[in-house]
Amino acid sequence: MRIEDLPRTRRALHGVAELVMAGPQYRLSGTIRLRAASGGFATITAPDLRVDGDTLVTGTGLVLPLRDVTFAALAEAAGVRAGAPEGLYRDGSGVQSDEVVDVDPAAAEYIADCLAIGETALRHLDPELTPVLWPEHFDLGISSDEINYGVSLGNSEIEEPYAYVGPWQSREGSFWNMTFGAARPISELGGADAVTAFLEEGRRQAHDRD
Repeated sequence: MRIEDLPRTRRALHGVAELVMAGPQYRLSGTIRLRAASGGFATITAPDLRVDGDTLVTGTGLVLPLRDVTFAALAEAAGVRAGAPEGLYRDGSGVQSDEVVDVDPAAAEYIADCLAIGETALRHLDPELTPVLWPEHFDLGISSDEINYGVSLGNSEIEEPYAYVGPWQSREGSFWNMTFGAARPISELGGADAVTAFLEEGRRQAHDRD
C-alpha cells in the first residue's frame, strides 16, 4: 500500500464513521463517541455497528461491503438512517449521503493498524482514561491536564495517520512543529512503543513550561 492511496479510503471511512455510525448513534443514544475495535472501529452503544477492514458488520451479524454502494443505501441496509450528528460541530468529513462508498482493503487495514497502535499507546500513557474516536476530525484521543493526546487518521495538514500532542496553551521550542502542538507520522514512529514514547515526551515537554 502507498501512503498516497490513503486519502480516498480515509475519507470514505470518515464518512461511514460520521454518517452511518455516529449520527444514528447520537439520534438513538445521545452520544457521538466511537471506539477503536478489532479491524477498525465501532459504536459504543446502540446501534451496534462495527467497521472491520473494508466491511460494516451489524449487531445481527450482517456483513456489508464498503464499496459500490451509497452511504444512504449502506445505512439503510444496516437498519439506520444516514446523516451526521446535527447541531454539534461545523467541520466533519464533508461526505454526502448520496456519494458512493469506496474503501480500499489495504488502506483500510493500515488505518485499522494505526488505530490499534493509538489505542495501545494512549492506554499506556494514561490507563485511567478511555480513548475516544471522534467523528468530527476522525481522530482517537484523550485529554489530560489541559493537553490533548491522540492519533489522527490524517487531514489536510498531514495526509497520513499521525500521533499528536496538543496543549491547550501554545508552547515554544523545536519539539512543537505544528500550530496546534506537535505531530509525527505513524510511518516514521513505528509501533505502539514508539508512539507511547512520543506522547510521553510531549507530556514532559509541555509540563516543563509549567
